[in-house]
Amino acid sequence: MATGAAAAVGTAVGTAAGRPADAAATWLATGTAVPALAGFDNQLKTFMQARGITGGQVAVTYKGRLVLARGYSTSSTLTVQPTSLFRVASLTKSFTSAAILKLVQDGKLSLSTPVTSILTFTPPTGQTVDPRLKTVTIKRLLQHLGGWDRELSGDPTGMDATISKALGVPMELRHADVIKFMAGRKLDNAPGTKVAYSNYGFLLAGRVIEKVSGLPYATYVQQKLLTPLKITRMQQGYTIAKHAGEVPYESQYTAKTVLDNSGTVVPAPYGSFSMRIHDANGGWIASAPDLVRWAKMFDAPSTVLNSTSLSSVWAKPETGLQPDGWYYGLGWQVRPTTGGTGRNTWHTGSLPGTFTLLVRTYNGMSWAALFNRRDDASGKSYGDIDQAMWTAANSVTKWPTNDLFPQYFPA
Repeated sequence: MATGAAAAVGTAVGTAAGRPADAAATWLATGTAVPALAGFDNQLKTFMQARGITGGQVAVTYKGRLVLARGYSTSSTLTVQPTSLFRVASLTKSFTSAAILKLVQDGKLSLSTPVTSILTFTPPTGQTVDPRLKTVTIKRLLQHLGGWDRELSGDPTGMDATISKALGVPMELRHADVIKFMAGRKLDNAPGTKVAYSNYGFLLAGRVIEKVSGLPYATYVQQKLLTPLKITRMQQGYTIAKHAGEVPYESQYTAKTVLDNSGTVVPAPYGSFSMRIHDANGGWIASAPDLVRWAKMFDAPSTVLNSTSLSSVWAKPETGLQPDGWYYGLGWQVRPTTGGTGRNTWHTGSLPGTFTLLVRTYNGMSWAALFNRRDDASGKSYGDIDQAMWTAANSVTKWPTNDLFPQYFPA
């Protein structure tokens, strides 16, 4: 999951710390109600009210059809539509990985290309580049095998104040500042030897996309991936400002801003991390229907990604197969099903004020669930939404035959 800077105890803008007072009393659902899929509505209501989440959204597909698209709120001051926009955090990684694969597909890049042959790494004066960096390939960036381990040395996408002080540059940082700082640090592991989730690896992948394509990261993704799928709502999110139709974000925490060096304490979702820095590892905003539309693209070869590219997405990494069988592919977590006849694939996203989940199942279902907070005074897990969604899906006795895709993605 993408994570921002660590936050201290506090209060979010316009919300009481913890559970809003009207969370249990208020419940508003928008979008078309589908009686056969009422289990999803019920699970979301229970999940959100127990945690005081004021804004949520769900979209579900079955056999390639969008059968459910709903917005939910537990606040009398917020109405969430099925098309409302949420920060998706680390779900961004599947878009960045696909953008790299599109460049490979078009003959402009190879997954075996060392990142040092594309990007320049110039360390601070007096420091040297770890020679092992030359063995970090593009594929290793996308499979979290680049050698950076945030559990050992911290996540540089959340070390804004440290980097600012070390380099003598002001916040808000630029990508180049983070890369310069990291160029002078030793890798934590030899590349290719240990899976260690790395937002920094995807920050670099975003810069590779820009260097090779000649386009800004977001522009390339929109032109080559989103536009062919008629996904027009997705945009790069802002740290403070809000796009039209975007939900507000809530947290019980505050932290010092990373947007300047003032030391001002701000609500965690609004300045404890830089959305600009997180662009390629956690920067997109989207609706749940957008995300399941995206997930459908991985069901079959297309002009966006061909069969070779899709095979690369699901291919096992050189190391990192987990004891229970799952592994990290290219922008997706992958678990082959018993007998090897199919796979479940998924990713979660987490930032202050955001928790997200996108799942594709072996038997033709997919779903996205988005929320406008990830922490509250209850202390309950937000990862529990995964089991809640499976419970709802398994409760369906007969799947409806409707398809809402034309409604949300007109020709």
